This record gives sequence, structure tokens and C-alpha cells, in this order.
Amino acid sequence: MTRGSDGGPGPRAGLGRVLEDLGTTLLDLVCGDPAGAGAIGGVVIHDPLDEPVLPRRALVLGIGVRSADDTVRLLTELGAAGAVALVVRAPAPADPAVTAAAGRAGVALLALTRGASWAQLAAMLRSLLAEDDVGDVGPQTLGGIPSGDLFAVANAVAALLDAPVTIEDRSSRVLAFSGRQDEADPSRVETVLGRQVPERFTRFLEDQGVFRALYRGDQPVHVEPPATEEFHIPRVAIAVRAGDELLGSIWAAVRTPLNAQRTQALHDAAKLVALHLLRQRAGADVERRLRADLVATVLEGGPRATEALARLGLADHGGVVLALTAPDPPEASGSTAVHARHAAERQRLADAFAMHLSAVHPRAATGLIGDVAYGILPVPCDAEERAVRVGSDFLSRVGDRLRPLIGIGPCAEDGGGLARSREGADRALRVLRSGGGPRRLARIADVHIEALLLDLADLAAERGDRADGPLARLLAYDRGHDAHLVDTLRAWLNAFGDVPAAAAAMYVHQNTFRYRLRRVAEVARADLTDPESRFALMLQLRLLQGPDTAAG
Repeated sequence: MTRGSDGGPGPRAGLGRVLEDLGTTLLDLVCGDPAGAGAIGGVVIHDPLDEPVLPRRALVLGIGVRSADDTVRLLTELGAAGAVALVVRAPAPADPAVTAAAGRAGVALLALTRGASWAQLAAMLRSLLAEDDVGDVGPQTLGGIPSGDLFAVANAVAALLDAPVTIEDRSSRVLAFSGRQDEADPSRVETVLGRQVPERFTRFLEDQGVFRALYRGDQPVHVEPPATEEFHIPRVAIAVRAGDELLGSIWAAVRTPLNAQRTQALHDAAKLVALHLLRQRAGADVERRLRADLVATVLEGGPRATEALARLGLADHGGVVLALTAPDPPEASGSTAVHARHAAERQRLADAFAMHLSAVHPRAATGLIGDVAYGILPVPCDAEERAVRVGSDFLSRVGDRLRPLIGIGPCAEDGGGLARSREGADRALRVLRSGGGPRRLARIADVHIEALLLDLADLAAERGDRADGPLARLLAYDRGHDAHLVDTLRAWLNAFGDVPAAAAAMYVHQNTFRYRLRRVAEVARADLTDPESRFALMLQLRLLQGPDTAAG
């Protein structure tokens, strides 16, 4: 969700701007003063089963809040937390107590139109409440409109054409729309509510050759509707291009054909929209890189971490670090194309991770560093289990096609401890990467011993340590006799001395396994009944695994 922080750069839009752009289509003001609300500091989904963590001046989506009593209670809580507005599903409770509670709390009450989904509203609010917290000195403008503000562009084009307008991408998804959509026909309202042109209308446009004419030329295309009840107002559309690249299109619902002056205005608008779309795309890439740099600075620690924490809005927060990665598939090692494709998929996975964390907590920060996406979830240390739930929920949503893994570090009391939390998350992630199997998420607290063994293996490899004593004798014997004594010992130790289980793991008869086990004791000259000897052998097998330790 969109975030903001007191004392730092925040979102441009206030409640008045939200109502201006979305009011005729999605939102109705029930009571309150939008002009006095100030800038919105973030969008938060209300969860009655969880303690809310609200940024200042939050706009709260009250999903499931229906009764007057629940509305009054929530308005009172939000007023104490400094929230700007509460959105409930229409019709809002028609009770004087609700209006009075909103007035006392200083919280505006809005109603979400029937037929619109909460997901649609959240997506549109993210488009409107653009953040400016990554260090830009000020908003840039294109054609007198803040750069990348497609809703403002749509309203400007609508004023020039005197018609409601949508700006759509190449897949007929609605990127932005103007006001006055209620003046169009039901098909336009359905398109705006769903943020996507319905399939039955795109089929009609394809059958009429509209898309072919639109995308092959640079002239406006006039579309006569099929004169149905839901689609009866003509459209005029023009492609939006940057050179040879098709970026999208502009669609206006017009009752009469455009005159020459308005046709020229639509031409000029297409060029302006192209600039805004390019700027928006470039800005998203720049913001992603800047945020990743800030997250990396925080997780490395040091003197610059304090400034980076402040710019991320985490100056007064600790939290938990989550490390997410999707290991390269085996076929990527020999194919540049496969590796590049997987890198792009990993970036999309990181973007989804960022959206998931920010929906959970308005101040969560994420960044892709190398092949690992790090997330800082600012939860108190007595709520560390929440990080596990958040990570598990994300993995269940994205599935296992990319085999994503998540390591979770220890909780940091303040920002200065986040570097240590990142180290723990990395170590937990390494255990997952090295272990294989079905486990896809782990806290460092749960895999501490396994992580310690990997650290000891690194130390042994760095010093060039090799197996000696009993294990060295077994390795030498296996190389000369193909006897599988090392495998026998490993299976027996892993089965805690259970011969039937160990024999089954090696697919041999129990008597064969017992014979091999006696040969292990004879060749190694080791007392397998001694717990110290067993521990030493087990530790060597775990730490000194390499080509020289493979069973013969």
C-alpha cells in the first residue's frame, strides 16, 4: 500500500484529490471535511483481528465494517490515531451516531460504490497517491502536469474534448480515467470499475477491425457502437506511441464526431501521454534502484545507515529482516537466455514481495540486492511470529513454480540491529538453499545448528582441512574396493543406529548392512559404541563433504 511518513516527503494527493478523481465512480462522501484533511499519509486495510499499525493521516479501508456500532467504534479509534478517513461499503450506516462520531474524531467517512471491489479501490489509490520519498528535490512537470500523473492528464484531455476519457495500456487495462464517467454508457462504467475493458467488448472491437486500424496508423479511429443498451455511445480512440513502440491508447466517449480543432488536440494529447508513460516507467525503475540502495545501506550498517533509515521512514523502528530468493534452475547455468528470463521473473517476484509486505505494514521497505530480495518488516520483537505468518502467506500465494525460499532473521530492537537481522536471514536462507527438500521458509532460530555447521564447513574449506583418522581410512578403503563403507556409516548415524531403517535407506538386506557395519568398525578402527567417536565421525561427515569424501 502507499506509504508516507511525518516529517519527510509524503504523497502529493489529499482527500479532496481522491474524491475529485474517484468520487463520481467509486467513492461518495458521507460526512466530513475533505478540504481540511491534508495530505494522505498511507492506505491501510482494517483488520479487526489484528492490532492496527497506522501511519499518520491514514486512509483506512474498513472491509467488513457494516453496523453502526462497529463504525462508531472504529471512527473513535481512528480519530485517536490521527487518521484522515474511513471507507466502508455503501450504503453507509444511516445513523446520527455515526455522523456525530465522525465529527468528534475529525475523520471523514466515505462509501465505496456497490459493484466495485476493494482490490480495485486499493489499486486506484496506489496510482493516485504517488510517493515522493526517495530523494527527488521536487516534482517534475510535462505539459504543465506533474510528471507521471496520468489521472491529471486524463482530466486535462477530457476538458479539451468535452468528453469522459480513459487511458489504457496495450492489453486494454485502464491506467487512468477522467471525471464525468457517469455521463458515458454502462459499458464505460463497467470498464472503469474493473480497470479492464470487458472481453465481450474487446471481441467486438477486434471483429470490427478497430484495434488493427488503431495500432497501424496515427490517426484517431471513430468507433460506432453496436447500439446495445450497455454500449450505445460512440468512441474515438488514438494510439499512444514512443517512436515505433506502442505504449497504449486514449479513448473518449463522444456523442458527435470530433471537429478539426479537437482532433488536433487529441493528437497533441497522445504525444503528451507518451511522455508521461515513459517518465512513469523510468521513474519506477529509478525509484526501485534508489530504494534498493537505501535498503542495502541500512542492512550493511555503519554511519550512513541512520540517514538511510530516515529516508525510508524507519528512523524510530526496529523489526525483522526477511530474505527471499528463487534459485536459478539447473538449465540456466548453460543458457544466457534462460538466465536472463529467470532474472526477470526474479524481479517480478521481488516486486510482488514488496507489494505483499507493504500491504501488511505501511512502513515495510524492500529492495532487490543481487539475487536476494530483502524486506524490512517493522514489527515489535514480541510479534516476531508475525513475520513467519507473512512469509508463509506470500509463499502460498505465489506457488512453487520458481521454488522461492525465505530466510528470516532475529528481531532487531532498533534500526541499528537490522544489519544483524539481515545476517541471520542470510544464514537461514543458505540452510534452505543447501538442504533441498520441501522446506521453503526458516527462521535462523530454528536452523541455528545447521547454519553453524555450514559456517564450520566454510572454515574447514578455507584452511584446507581434510578428513583424517577413522574417516580417512574408510575413504581410502572405499576408493580401492568400492565397498560403500562411508555410505553405510552415514546411513547408520542418520538412522540413530536403527539397522532396519538404515538398510532400507540403502536398499540392501539387513544382514548385508550388518556385515558392512562390522567392516566399518574394523577398517576405521573406531569404537562405534562410544558416543564421542560417533559424534566425531558425524561431525566430520557433515563438515568435510566434497569430492574426496564421496563413497567409493
